[in-house]
Amino acid sequence: MYRWEITRAALAQRIFAIIRSDSYDHATATADTLLSAGLTTVEFSLTTPFALEAVTTLVREVGDEAVIGAGTVLDAASARMAVDAGARFLVSPSLDPEVIRTGHRYGLPVFPGVATPTEMVRALELGADALKLFPASAHSPRWVRDVRAALPQAALLPTGGVTVADAPEWIAAGAVACGMGSALSEGDRDVVAKRAAELLARLQDVAPADVC
Repeated sequence: MYRWEITRAALAQRIFAIIRSDSYDHATATADTLLSAGLTTVEFSLTTPFALEAVTTLVREVGDEAVIGAGTVLDAASARMAVDAGARFLVSPSLDPEVIRTGHRYGLPVFPGVATPTEMVRALELGADALKLFPASAHSPRWVRDVRAALPQAALLPTGGVTVADAPEWIAAGAVACGMGSALSEGDRDVVAKRAAELLARLQDVAPADVC
């Protein structure tokens, strides 16, 4: 798929799961639970032991039925390793031009971290496919609405502090999708599956964001 097709698929549900764990087994089990609940986009943080092996395993298992990416990609070397592992997209908490260039060189969309309008404009100039607003806990849905009045072309992905309760508010304010970690994945299999399914249902009722 082309970069724009991967980006569209990754953000189609307007929510993507971020898996950050202390073990490979727990990370892959969590991913399996979320995918079984209907989520189609999962990001494995490279802070997780053997995260790239988890990426490779999930990509092989799900094929085109889900979009598996790598997160906390901090430099070009990590970006290239994620590409080789089979990641379909790259996410970073920071704005590193080399991460964007490396991802794009191999046809992958990149979602770098931004926290200010200045960083957003810089990321857009570098060709970022969407912008991870991080940490979202330092901002609010109203802030996103205000920023997008001036930068309607900025496809924002609030991440870090987004909850099941307020995710629809971020989307209604203009975010194209939200990244969620422990707020989505904590608990046993039944709890996580129910939470994910309910959130997907709630997001379907939110008016689509008006993104240029």
